Amino acid sequence: MDRPARPDHRLRWAVRAGGGWTVGLAVVALTGAVAELLLPAALGLAVDAALDGGVGWWPVAVCGLVVVLIGTDTLGDLTGGYATARATARIRSRLLHHLFHLDVRQVRRHRVGDLVGRLVGQAADTGGAGAAVVLAGVALLPPVGSVVALTLIEPVLGLTLLAGLAVMAVLMRAFVTDASAVVGAYQRTLGVIAGRLLEAGAGARTVAAAATTDRETDRTLDGLPQLRGHGQDSWRLLARAATRTATVAPLLNLTVVAVGGYALSAAWLTPGELVAAVRYAALGAGLGTVLAGMNRLVRARAGAGRVAEVLAEPPPGDGGAALPPGRGTLRLAGVGVRAADGRPILHGVDLTVAAGTTVAVVGPSGAGKSTLAAVAGRLHDPDTGEVSLDGVPLPRLGHEALRAAVGYAFDRPVLVGATVHEAIGLALPAPLAVAPDGAAPASAPVLKAARDAAVADCVARLPEGFRTRTDEAPFSGGEAQRLGLARAFSAGRLLVLDDATSSLDTATEHRVTQALTAGAGGRTRLIVTHRAATAASADVVAWLDGGRLRGLGPHRRLWADPAYRAVFGGDGDRR
Repeated sequence: MDRPARPDHRLRWAVRAGGGWTVGLAVVALTGAVAELLLPAALGLAVDAALDGGVGWWPVAVCGLVVVLIGTDTLGDLTGGYATARATARIRSRLLHHLFHLDVRQVRRHRVGDLVGRLVGQAADTGGAGAAVVLAGVALLPPVGSVVALTLIEPVLGLTLLAGLAVMAVLMRAFVTDASAVVGAYQRTLGVIAGRLLEAGAGARTVAAAATTDRETDRTLDGLPQLRGHGQDSWRLLARAATRTATVAPLLNLTVVAVGGYALSAAWLTPGELVAAVRYAALGAGLGTVLAGMNRLVRARAGAGRVAEVLAEPPPGDGGAALPPGRGTLRLAGVGVRAADGRPILHGVDLTVAAGTTVAVVGPSGAGKSTLAAVAGRLHDPDTGEVSLDGVPLPRLGHEALRAAVGYAFDRPVLVGATVHEAIGLALPAPLAVAPDGAAPASAPVLKAARDAAVADCVARLPEGFRTRTDEAPFSGGEAQRLGLARAFSAGRLLVLDDATSSLDTATEHRVTQALTAGAGGRTRLIVTHRAATAASADVVAWLDGGRLRGLGPHRRLWADPAYRAVFGGDGDRR
C-alpha cells in the first residue's frame, strides 16, 4: 500500500489493500449487474413470443438469468467479506507498524484511546473501502443501463427516466457532502471519549483514593451529548435522503409507466416492450441500493481520512551505518528540545560521557531529565544539536544497530511478550535451553540478565517459571522494574535507566547497582535518579536545572552546593 498523499487519494491505497478479493468482488458484482439489466429485456421478449404463439428459448433465458443473480448475490457476500477482512488486517498491520516506527513525541500527540479507536474502528471502516467503492460503482450501472435500454426501446421513455434521475443525483450529492462532515465529526468525538476512558481506567486507584469518581465520570463522558448529536445528525441525513428517494422514485416510476402506456396505445411499443419498460423503470428508479452504497462509502472515506492522518506523519529516518569498534562513548552537542507548545525543555546541553562511565542525571522535577534520557538513545530526536555514540550521529545508524547498542529501562516498564522469557529476551533472540536448576526453560542470556537484575528468584517461584504468561504473573512494582532492567541488560554499549530503580528496596538496589557497575561489561550507563545514594555511586553526576546543565562532576564535589543538596530533599543526608 502506498502512503496517501492527498485527501482525494485517501481511498486508493485502502481499495488496493483488498487485493484479489476486491477484484473478484468487482467481477461478481459486474456480472450480477449485467444479468439484472438483461432480465427485463428477456422478460419482454418472452412475453412477445408467448403472445405470438411461440415460446422459444426466452423463458429458459429468464430462468438462467435468475440463477445467475442468485449465484452472484451469494458470491458477492463471500468475496466482499473476504476483501474487507483482508484489507482491514493489512491496514491495521500497517498502522500498528507505522506507530511503532514513530518517535515518542509523535505518538504522544494522540491520546492512546484515540489511537485504539483508529486502529480498531476506523481501520475496519477503511477496510470496507474496496467493497464500498465496487458496490457503489456497480450500483450506478442499473440506473444508467435502464436509461440506455429505455432509450433504445423508446427515446421518450429514456428522456423521462433521465430527467428524474438527474433530480435524484442532486439530492444524493448533497447527502454525501453533509454526511462526510458529520461522520468525520462523530469519529473524532468518539476518539476523544475513548482517550479519556483509557486515562480514567489507568488512574482508577487515584480516582478512588481521591473520591472523585463522579467528577471523573462526568469528565470522561462529557462528550456524549456531542457524540449523540453527531449520531442523530447522521441518521437524520440518511433518513432525509431515503425519504426523498422514496418519494421521487414512485413518481418517476409512474411517469415512465404512464408514458409507456400511451406509447402502447399508439402502437409505438409491443406488450413485451412495455413489460420491459416497466421493469427498467423500477430498476432505474430504485436507488435504495445506491443510497446504501453511498452511505457505506462515506464511512469508509471518513475512516480512511482518520487512518491517513497518522500514516501521513513521517517516522524518523534511519541511516544504514554500523557502529565502529568502541565501548559506548556518548556525546551531546548543543542539544535543545522544545515541547509541542514551543516551550523549551532542554537548552543547548553539551555533555560527553566517556566509554564505560556511569553518569547519574539528577535535577528537580521538570528539569528535563527524562527528555535527556530519551534523546540519548534516540527515542526521539532533539530539535537542535546532535547526539552521537562512539562518534556516529544516531540518525546515521541503522535501526537494528541502534537498538542492539542501546538498552532502556523505565520506572513503569511495560512487559512486552507473551511469557516472562519473551519479556526479558525481547532483544535476545537466542534459542531456548533448559536452566541449570531444571526449572522452566530459559536461554542462557535471559537467565544471566534475570540474575543480574535480581529477579531470577522471583521468576523461579512462578508456577511455570520463565514460561509463565506475563498477563498472569503477579509481579509487584519493584519486580516489574527488575524485569525491565533485565530486558535492558541486552544492550551492547549504552544502558539508559530512566528512574528505573525507584521502586526497589535498598538491598535490591544495591545488588542491581553492583550488576550495573561491576558486571555491565564495560558499557556506558546513563541513570536518571532522585536518590543521593545512586548519584554517589556514579562516576560523574550531570545536574540539570531548568533544562540547562548546571553542574557536571562527582557527587562529592557537587554536594558542597546547597542548591544541589536541595535536589534530593529528605534523601539529601546521604553522601
